[in-house]
Amino acid sequence: MRLGVEVIELYYIHRRDPSLPIEEVTETLVGFIKSGKIKQFGFSEIAPTSLARANAIHPVGAVQSEYSLSTRAPELGLIQKTAELRTSLVAFSPVGRSLLTNKHHSREQAETMPFLVNNPRFLEPNLSNNVKATDDFRALASQMGVQASSLAIAWLLHQGDHVLPIPGTRSVDHLKELAAGTEIKLSSSDLDEIERQLPIGWAHGDRYSDAQWTGPEKFC
Repeated sequence: MRLGVEVIELYYIHRRDPSLPIEEVTETLVGFIKSGKIKQFGFSEIAPTSLARANAIHPVGAVQSEYSLSTRAPELGLIQKTAELRTSLVAFSPVGRSLLTNKHHSREQAETMPFLVNNPRFLEPNLSNNVKATDDFRALASQMGVQASSLAIAWLLHQGDHVLPIPGTRSVDHLKELAAGTEIKLSSSDLDEIERQLPIGWAHGDRYSDAQWTGPEKFC
């Protein structure tokens, strides 16, 4: 195989075709397992109800979904359903595409990035409002002696043993900051303070533009 492996550990449907019943897709994936091509499979950005339908055919290894202090929609059913079914919740964009870091993207930087150039949270005046809204979070991280990105990762890891953040970076220094979040232990009072600084619904603008919403399943 061109990948240089005999079997793929985790194979994703990224994203599912709504014209195909998820049960049929799952049956195909089960066939891949039986033939020895993959060990387990997952879906990207599906609703809890879709997960339950797929899981009725075969246990689903993982559901990948955007989840962070700036995107809390998974708390309205997906975290609960993945925990119930023993499915990993793979949280992408765990630092809010830079908003939850010490060095957030400027509008000028966003204009050079195909995904962010038209993303509502990085358009003005939303971007300025989002930076202002997260300033206290950065200050809290500084008071705790950690980077904001590290604290954002630590918060996610405290949302459930089955929640697995997958940050992206092009910098070794940033990777070290993100990995440092795995070493941070947060108390109940710490979590309460983070919630006070960034309560559910603080973000200005939708997480996706209309075009970017093609594919993900909305469930709330």
